[in-house]
Amino acid sequence: MEDTKTYPALKEDRQMLLLMHLSQLLFMVTAVGGIIVPLILWQLKKDEVQYMDEQGKEVVNFQISLFIYYAVSTALIFLLVGIPLLIAVGLINIIFPIIYGIQANNGVGVIRYPLTIRFIK
Repeated sequence: MEDTKTYPALKEDRQMLLLMHLSQLLFMVTAVGGIIVPLILWQLKKDEVQYMDEQGKEVVNFQISLFIYYAVSTALIFLLVGIPLLIAVGLINIIFPIIYGIQANNGVGVIRYPLTIRFIK
């Protein structure tokens, strides 16, 4: 979180941003839902919702990064460090979308997920 200034986004825009951040939690229901739904919301609303383009890119980059971390953790299971890493990545995948979704709904400025590789700029 680099900028904690609030922005004057409409209530509907903030709620849509909250929905996009929380939609990442769909990974618990379906493995690809955590990336597909935010990607669709971002693409459909990036020109209509204030700050959707910036935050949508951040969410998609975060989910791609987590996919890589899950793959590496799974490969490391044979070295016995993979299981704690999988648990840590799973917790990160639950906690950060909730925190940043609430911040987006409260109107916090630029949102930057930690541990994110920025593929889409």
